[in-house]
Amino acid sequence: MPQLRLRITGSEDDARAIGNLLASIEGIEHVEEVADLMGHMDDDDSSSAGLPDDQGPGVHELEIDAPNNATAGKVREAVEALAFELDVLVEFESDAEWSE
Repeated sequence: MPQLRLRITGSEDDARAIGNLLASIEGIEHVEEVADLMGHMDDDDSSSAGLPDDQGPGVHELEIDAPNNATAGKVREAVEALAFELDVLVEFESDAEWSE
């Protein structure tokens, strides 16, 4: 069973919309937002600490279990299309088991 991981750079609403899309794809039974183990913060003494750029969109990581490679491909296509529509960045973690 292929497992996909993706990182969304966008708002909570954007991440929720992508999660809802994933849950609606036939065959997908597991969609979970997982904690990011790597911090994304500047040091407190950084010259850019507290500037408006530090208050940008959030980062959300999702884990998806697909029943087969064909469904994993459909997931990728659907997420890419919605991300384009929402104007958010989505990165897929490469996984040789399912990638084409």
